[in-house]
Amino acid sequence: MTTAFALPAVRGTLKAQAPLAPLVWFKAGGAAQWLFEPKDADDLSAFLRDLDPSVPVMALGLGSNLIVRDGGVPGVVVRLGKPFAKVEALDATTLICGGGASGILVSSTARDAGVAGLEFLRSIPGTVGGFVRMNGGAYGRETCDILVECDVVLRSGERVTLSNADLGYTYRHSTLPAGAVVVSATFRGHPGEPAAIQAEMDRIAAAREESQPLRSKTGGSTFKNPDGHKAWALVDEAGCRGLQLGGAQVSEKHTNFLLNTGDATSADIEALGEEVRRRVKAKSGVELEWEIQRVGIQKIEGSIA
Repeated sequence: MTTAFALPAVRGTLKAQAPLAPLVWFKAGGAAQWLFEPKDADDLSAFLRDLDPSVPVMALGLGSNLIVRDGGVPGVVVRLGKPFAKVEALDATTLICGGGASGILVSSTARDAGVAGLEFLRSIPGTVGGFVRMNGGAYGRETCDILVECDVVLRSGERVTLSNADLGYTYRHSTLPAGAVVVSATFRGHPGEPAAIQAEMDRIAAAREESQPLRSKTGGSTFKNPDGHKAWALVDEAGCRGLQLGGAQVSEKHTNFLLNTGDATSADIEALGEEVRRRVKAKSGVELEWEIQRVGIQKIEGSIA
C-alpha cells in the first residue's frame, strides 16, 4: 500500500481501509486505502487539487467490469454517489447525465423524454463515468455513438469539458487520462415514440436475460472480441466452458463470463482468466485481451483444479 499521506478537508465522506468487495459485482477483493464519496463536483475538484500528486486516484462506478485484487487498492478510490446520479432532458434529443447515473436510469429517462438511440445503455450494468471511460457498448451501439461531451475533473483538480473527439475512442477504450473522474456527460439520440423505445429496451433486456448469467456474482464480459472473432466462441472451442479454479468458474451459460460461485478470491478469478487466455492462445493462436479492469495489489496465486 501507498505510505501515509495528508488528506485535504472534504464535505463528503472519507473512509480508511474501506472494503470494496461489497461494492463490486464479483463480491471479492481487498479494501481501498481511502474511499472518498464527494458531496459535489467542487468538493471533488478541491480534494484532488490539494491531494499529494503522487497519490494514485481511481474512480469506481457500480463495480461491474472490475476485479479488485485481494491486496486492496492503494491511494484514493472515488465513488460518485447520489449527487452525481441525476439525469435530465435538455431538449428533444439531448440528455445531461451525472457520472454516477446508471445505464437503466439514463435509458428510462430518455424513453420518458421521447429520445431514442440510448436503449442499449439499459443492458450495460455500469455508470455514465464508466461508459465514457471504456466506450461501453452492447447490441451494436457504443458510447462514442451518443456522446457529445463530458465534464471531467482531472487528477490535478482542474475541471475541463472534453468533446467526443478529444477522447480518442476505439473499441472499449478511450484516452481519458489516468486519475480523471467523469462527473457528467451529454448524450444525444434522436426523436422517438416512448412505446417503441420501451419495446426496444424490453427486447434488449430479454436477450440479455436469456444469454447471460445475470443472477450470479460475475463481472460482465471478460474479454474483448478480437477482430473477426467472438470471444465466447474462442473460449468454448478451447474447452473452457465450466472450467473451475477454486471458487471461480467459467460460466456454462455464456463462456465470456467468469463467476464467483461462492468463496472465490480475486486471485482465483484473475488466474482463471489467465488460464482461459493461455488455452485459447494454444487452441486458436488468438491472444484474448481483458475487457474487465484489474486493479490493486495481488496477494495470492491460485492453481487450476
